[in-house]
Amino acid sequence: MKTLVVCSGGLDSVSLAHRLAGEHELDCLLSFDYGQRHRKELGFAALCAQRLNVPHQIIDIGQIGRGLSGSALTDSIDVPDGHYAEDTMRVTVVPNRNAIMLAIAFGLAAAHKAEAVATAVHGGDHFIYPDCRPAFIDTFQTMQDRALDGYARVHLHAPYLHFSKADIVCDGAKYGTPFAETWSCYKGGERHCGRCGTCVERREAFHLSGHPDPTDYEDDDFWLVALRRANA
Repeated sequence: MKTLVVCSGGLDSVSLAHRLAGEHELDCLLSFDYGQRHRKELGFAALCAQRLNVPHQIIDIGQIGRGLSGSALTDSIDVPDGHYAEDTMRVTVVPNRNAIMLAIAFGLAAAHKAEAVATAVHGGDHFIYPDCRPAFIDTFQTMQDRALDGYARVHLHAPYLHFSKADIVCDGAKYGTPFAETWSCYKGGERHCGRCGTCVERREAFHLSGHPDPTDYEDDDFWLVALRRANA
């Protein structure tokens, strides 16, 4: 199945790209510059495309992103430290981000005669991000079926929808994903901070999966504090 993968350069989407390169005909990787706090992960998406020998396109929607205010990922708001289960993490929501990106991806897939668009949304995102939940995926597919009716049939492929982050690590390892060549940290420093929600989730996922974590964290132990605090 000729598939376009939405790839941020993070652990989830790079693992997905490696999985689909082994299972399907990988058409290209598509990334978005939406005015996020840093562009560091986009370089890792480019490395993934180079490694898998597929085209990589970065779509600039920065003008749209600048209007999606109120998020720590697009505004000058401090990125909170802690576990995703904490309410403070809601400040990392970028409203309608996946809906916007996927609508563009479906248009490109239809134009390129691709059969599917793949996204790496997963079960760990359901708590905090409404556009990562199963109901959104199902409804978005229905909407696109109507939008492209008579022109193209494009499937929204979300194989990680009910996976935990640890499950993705296991799957990524199965398909040879070089985890050290992925970027998760929201803060975009020289090293993963080890304290923001996505760093804590990444560190916990490697621990639960049993696979060694090659990530260089500034704070390698904070994830345990965050986990205890979230479960208190």
